Amino acid sequence: MAQEIERKFLVISDDYKTATEPVFIRQGFISTHKDHVVRVRIQGNKGFLALKGSGSGITRIEFEYEIPVEDAHQMLEAFCTPTIEKFRYKLLSGKHAWEVDEFLKENSGLTMAEIELQSEDEDFLKPSWLGKEVTGDPRYYNANLIDHPFCNW
Repeated sequence: MAQEIERKFLVISDDYKTATEPVFIRQGFISTHKDHVVRVRIQGNKGFLALKGSGSGITRIEFEYEIPVEDAHQMLEAFCTPTIEKFRYKLLSGKHAWEVDEFLKENSGLTMAEIELQSEDEDFLKPSWLGKEVTGDPRYYNANLIDHPFCNW
């Protein structure tokens, strides 16, 4: 079974920006049920469809598939209004890869970092730009930022 073990943190400085050029992401949700979501994403020039289910702790079921980018565009227009837009930076810290998302539009001002782990208790280096952990706080789920954007908090 495919699974995701992920922790999320707020970002307190822009020191991460020296790592790589960001990739633009536009994504939306076909379904945002409390136990599962179906997400459509365009990342750069690629399209993706992801199904994420509930789990225990910080582990959950996740299946992600690359789809034709034109299909992703059509799905976003037909099924996913509104959408989230963000810039994503990828960088290494120690042996782990971090993804830093700088949100745009209604979620402007929100910057979060995510790390995927092999186990829930895996140790990792915390970069200096990392702030408070928000893993498990539903306000920071991308699916919730659609209906409750950061600008309204």
